[in-house]
Amino acid sequence: MLDKELKENLEKIAYKKSTKFCYSCYHDAPEGRCKTCGTDDLMLRSKGGLEYGTEHVILELIEENLTSINLEEEFESMIRECYPETVTVLWMELDSVTVAKESDPTSWRIAVNEYADQEESEGNIVSFDNGSTYYRTSEVEEYALENLPEEEEE
Repeated sequence: MLDKELKENLEKIAYKKSTKFCYSCYHDAPEGRCKTCGTDDLMLRSKGGLEYGTEHVILELIEENLTSINLEEEFESMIRECYPETVTVLWMELDSVTVAKESDPTSWRIAVNEYADQEESEGNIVSFDNGSTYYRTSEVEEYALENLPEEEEE
């Protein structure tokens, strides 16, 4: 979950990098009010389309500018650091991670999801699409600081 300051910074960037749009008159309203009908109930237009709110713009900007992490690889790396590389089964020396993945894929998937939940609760990773894709929180923070509108940096 994003902290309040980071969320506010991402919203400022989303407003900066999108265009206000009047859906009723179907034209841009960059001043924040439609020149034709006078409404200030405007959508945000970005490359990805039109929506109310900033969530779609933030997701689009994050996807364009940051690399998502591969949870499976991250978890596997962590497991390899914690447990022996091989396990002996009868007369065979087998890779521990491969044995775990292939012996009980459901348990492996649950463990990966629990790892993601833990990392997210500790603030190490963040998702903007309800857990489908994760990004390192530190990289999101860095992106936000680098892209804040000039007047907002103080």
